[in-house]
Amino acid sequence: MKRLLKAAFVAMTGMSVWAASVAYALPEQGGLGMVPAGSALAEEVHFFHNAVLLPIITVISLLVLALLLWVVFRYNAKANPNARKFSHNTLIEVLWTGIPIIILLVVALPSFEILFKEGITPDGKQVVSRGDGQTVDFVFPNDFPESRMASRAGHLQVILDDGASRTVLKNKRDYSVDGWGERDLVVSLNDPAPVGTSVIVRGGRSTQNVSGCPTIKRYFDGCEKEVVLEPTMTLKVNGYQWNWQYAYPDFGDFDFFSNMMPEDQTTPELYRFEVDNRVVVPVGETIRVTVTANDVIHSWALPNFAIKIDAVPGRINETWFRAEREGIYYGQCSEICGVRHSYMPIAVEVVSRPAFEAWVDSQRALAGLEPMFDTDEVKLAQTANADAAAE
Repeated sequence: MKRLLKAAFVAMTGMSVWAASVAYALPEQGGLGMVPAGSALAEEVHFFHNAVLLPIITVISLLVLALLLWVVFRYNAKANPNARKFSHNTLIEVLWTGIPIIILLVVALPSFEILFKEGITPDGKQVVSRGDGQTVDFVFPNDFPESRMASRAGHLQVILDDGASRTVLKNKRDYSVDGWGERDLVVSLNDPAPVGTSVIVRGGRSTQNVSGCPTIKRYFDGCEKEVVLEPTMTLKVNGYQWNWQYAYPDFGDFDFFSNMMPEDQTTPELYRFEVDNRVVVPVGETIRVTVTANDVIHSWALPNFAIKIDAVPGRINETWFRAEREGIYYGQCSEICGVRHSYMPIAVEVVSRPAFEAWVDSQRALAGLEPMFDTDEVKLAQTANADAAAE
């Protein structure tokens, strides 16, 4: 009963709590709520479901139930031996036509926005400059296609990074912008950036709420927005009966197959979730995902990132995600594809950038390629990975 009340509270308020443990990224046995969101976009999807769809369908269900009970007890044969005959009621007909239209508009408008964000791969970019204690004007090339040019304050972010922390500046209070809709935007700081501070200007129409925005702010669209940068890499996904093939074309086009781990080689909690070769991606970076299939229709689904995209033979579908937290996220094929359909799990491991580069170099070595990121940071990450494996 306690679990039921907790799940109902989470569902109705849109609130969720993130736990750092890997197991928390799994679906909860017997759980009623959604799996924890691993990206800001997934948080928006969950909020839309919990704060918009769920209350609406709850009210409709209760109203219909009340009307049914009222009709059963008020208009049964015993209470009304003489049936009344009438053909129409103008007021009722206007209400049962008008109210559903209003409900559909309330559902449609935010859903269109979310679908647009999910369907358009972000194209935002950033320009990094160095503060010298004197310069206040910084130029951002607004060289997007005309329909995608930054044209208002929400399409631009200005961030100061001193190496230890980041400060997001406020439009008008901390800076002003000239040239909206033109090829070059001039960002003028009210105060010069300190010496050695990085001035980061991000621009583009691909925006989303900042991760972790409180529920109450979401109700009033008061969440801080951020520009989502263009992808730093492409992940190619190919579905087979019955496993997944992954390739990294930006890093030498090495590829590997991912199969479900046998039951005796994993834990009961991870059985049918864990795989022998996980997808590895860097945290905080936009990942383009292209999906196709080799034989029949499959579906690449990652609930933590609100992703479910069909893998269709002869066709390439595209989606994207940006993981906000490190960890391991699990999904499964969500299109019935044959007798071993339930044996096609998906495991995505989100790691730091140095750890990702170390992993890329290890995969390139397996493919007989030279290292791409043979740096001190990568070597330290490789040593840490080796020590962790030894333990």
